[in-house]
Amino acid sequence: MRKYTGYILAMLFSLYYIIMSIGGSIVSFTPVLLWLLCFWASAFFIHKGFFWGAAFGVLPALHMIYMGTRESGQVMDIEIPLGVILILFYFGHGLYLWFKRNTLEKAGNKEALILMLKMALSIVSAFLCFYAGILSSIILSFEGINSNIAFISVFVLPTLLFPLIWLKKRKKFIIIWLIFAIIYAILLGVNYGMIKYDEKITVNTSPNINVHEYLPFKEDSKIVKYRSETLQFTENPPKIDGAAALFPVYSAFVNATYPETTELDYGTFEYNNTPVGYKLLAERQSDIFIGVYPSEEQKAYANEQGTTFKYTPIGSEAFVFFVHKDNPIESLTAEEIKGIYSGRITNWKEVGGKNEEISAYQRNEGSGSQSMLKRFMGDTPIMEPPTHLRNDFMAGIIEEVADYRSKSGSIGFSFRYYVEGIIKNPDIKMIAVDGTLPTEENIKNGTYPIVTPIYAVTYEEQTNENVDKLLHWILSGEGQKIIEETGYVGIAE
Repeated sequence: MRKYTGYILAMLFSLYYIIMSIGGSIVSFTPVLLWLLCFWASAFFIHKGFFWGAAFGVLPALHMIYMGTRESGQVMDIEIPLGVILILFYFGHGLYLWFKRNTLEKAGNKEALILMLKMALSIVSAFLCFYAGILSSIILSFEGINSNIAFISVFVLPTLLFPLIWLKKRKKFIIIWLIFAIIYAILLGVNYGMIKYDEKITVNTSPNINVHEYLPFKEDSKIVKYRSETLQFTENPPKIDGAAALFPVYSAFVNATYPETTELDYGTFEYNNTPVGYKLLAERQSDIFIGVYPSEEQKAYANEQGTTFKYTPIGSEAFVFFVHKDNPIESLTAEEIKGIYSGRITNWKEVGGKNEEISAYQRNEGSGSQSMLKRFMGDTPIMEPPTHLRNDFMAGIIEEVADYRSKSGSIGFSFRYYVEGIIKNPDIKMIAVDGTLPTEENIKNGTYPIVTPIYAVTYEEQTNENVDKLLHWILSGEGQKIIEETGYVGIAE
């Protein structure tokens, strides 16, 4: 029985830490791993009759006492008495083996040296496997690999190295391991292939923009670079904000009329999405918002704040619908689109397409495009989309926003310039509505049926006189030139 008491302790501690890890109570995994390695190493060498094997068990015991002496808010931490008991146990075991060293059977010097090397190699391998496994799991997760499949990578190296270190007959083991490794590689490859295929057929309507490509006063900026000859703010310029799709426009306004020291997100020049932008305007934390007409809820919130929105049309834009490039549909009537978004039409064959279910994506409530969809639908109720068919806006990096992803059966909506001039996704195509494509010419001549004004929205209670100056300038030839050259349609003279 004396030979196996060390194993009992090692098993008890292993079981305890497994239960603790499942419950999420372990803060740091590395000390626990070291402790368990020491306990099992001590059990093994004591079993083999080496008195110095007890030293492995003393190490975690000393660390427990050290941890118990740290301030924990308790009268006495459990680690202190537990550490003392373990030291007494292993010290007593070591003494016993020392006195009985000539009578107990134990391994020879060569075997002992081999065991020590194997233990050292196992410890080094454990650390390498742990960090390599975690790293590979993280990399695979970032690539979009299923979390369960990615987690299996943590065990790939340990299941190979540790048996190779300790087993004597390795041939059968290597064959079995290779079979499972091949199965895992196939599973990984299939999952990765599905991800790449899904990316190929992605329809991205994320209302986001890389603002760093459209900043004012930057040489490599994509905005229309123009410096006004009629208006230059030297102090108290209006606090301007806007929708994602209109950022290139009002950034160009800033470039033309604001001080060259103006920077994004420093109070004067802001970028928020439509819901946040209208909320800040209603609270009078901004002076002017460039975007489309607000939702009823956004207007109601402004009324609650005692703010009266004032709308100045500065241009116009087409509200567009698009499908995947592989979808044979080129045109839909307005009534067919309303049928799709009301849930009355659910298969593309009903509108002349393939026998494929329609995935009709929507935006989050309060976004400019979702508010525009409501105005387009009129009295026709919009169906409630499943969670995976609703894109909630998350400001910042496009890759972090839940994409409108589907197969060729998908349909989405946005604004013409955002799709055509900013996102430029080659895997989608805008469709004609009532036989008319949303081109700039068709917006100007009024033949495209779904056109919305672009507004510079202010509020009547405004006291900054520079707001009216900026509005007047936007409607002037200089301001309209920026709108037209950006890619939108200006106000007809």
